[in-house]
Amino acid sequence: MKTKSIASSLFIGMMISLSIIFFGGCHKEDLGGAEISGLTPDTDNGGLTLPDGFRGISVADATGRARHLAVNTNGDIYIKLAELKNGNGILVLKDTDNDGRTETETGFGNFAGTGIAIKDGYLYATSDDAIYRYTLNANNEIDNTTSPEIIASGLTRGAEHSSKSITLDNDKNIYVNIGAPSNSCQVNDRVPGSLGQDPCPILTNAGGIWQFKADQLNQSQDQGTRYATGLRNVVGIDWNNSVNELYVMQHGRDQLSFLFPQLYTDSMSAELPAEEFFRVNQGDDFGWPYCYYDQMQGKKVLAPEYGGDGTTTGRCDGVEGPIMAFPGHWAPNSLLFYTGDQFPDRYKNGAFIAFHGSWNRAPLRQGGYFVLFVPMNNGVPSGDWEMFAQGFPGVDVITEPDQAVYRPMGLAQGPDGSLYISDSEKGKIWRIIFKG
Repeated sequence: MKTKSIASSLFIGMMISLSIIFFGGCHKEDLGGAEISGLTPDTDNGGLTLPDGFRGISVADATGRARHLAVNTNGDIYIKLAELKNGNGILVLKDTDNDGRTETETGFGNFAGTGIAIKDGYLYATSDDAIYRYTLNANNEIDNTTSPEIIASGLTRGAEHSSKSITLDNDKNIYVNIGAPSNSCQVNDRVPGSLGQDPCPILTNAGGIWQFKADQLNQSQDQGTRYATGLRNVVGIDWNNSVNELYVMQHGRDQLSFLFPQLYTDSMSAELPAEEFFRVNQGDDFGWPYCYYDQMQGKKVLAPEYGGDGTTTGRCDGVEGPIMAFPGHWAPNSLLFYTGDQFPDRYKNGAFIAFHGSWNRAPLRQGGYFVLFVPMNNGVPSGDWEMFAQGFPGVDVITEPDQAVYRPMGLAQGPDGSLYISDSEKGKIWRIIFKG
């Protein structure tokens, strides 16, 4: 099992109100970084609260239900949509006057989904069951908007956790999440008291990360490599170039108190299990559905569907643990390792994580709905997480997700080192710059 690097102070205040959790996380020291000029930020930073020295620009509004996004070397923004807009699942936003705000919007791709990435002259995008590739020409435009190449198709999809997030390494491999269409692999999904299937048949074709060749067309899932298993659902995924390894953020399972009220109170279920930050090597097993991570106890424990009582480790003793863990149900939907030079030096190779927000933390307040930063060194966290961007919901207290005006969804880095954030509610896009 990998060595865990989880600061105990992370969880001391977890049961107190989010008014304390929502601290600013500001750092006033000047640790380097190249200030960007020629852009005028919004006077209110696009409605966001940011650390000292950072400013926000409202790049676009109402693009649609934006999921992940990618920014090309010329600054063009490509947005993957959760549902088609005017028959298009991919939007292209262009800033024609270089003021940081986009003026034109076009679209292509007749499929919706989540995953999108730019690598080595290609744009990769996913539906819920396939990976497509478009060619970027010498003018940084897509040549084959109506006839993308198919990298892989027939990928497992279900009624839940069907989105296909992707990332690429530097050896022409593409990695895709194939989420488990289940909460905890019960015989009767989400039925109180129903026990788990053992072995869980879902793990044959889902519940993990699959690797495909990025330069090989028309692959089937069987032709791919099951790179890692035991992952319920991964929406945040990125390749860390500083250590040349894959990292993911897992959505933890739901409804411990609803399914097993004799073992868990509602307050326990609101915090458990942790949302886990994983460093992934080929062949790793992270334990789902048999195990979950209890951040208060600092260990993987056996799930109640498989005979667990909330403290027993059992068969979970040998599965991989997280490099950092976060309170339950915050919904980490994007992971980005920052490689730019615009932000202060301390951000270099650190991880930004967009938490989409919870729906099931009652009787506690709902949590998430912000972007955090995790400082990293040699591929592991070098300190506790820090609040980076908040204010997306537009209200102080969230009891239901639909009360939020905006919800942070995707993260992308621009060619100048700016950080872009997408919203899944209305499709607002922010650009975060460092002004010093």
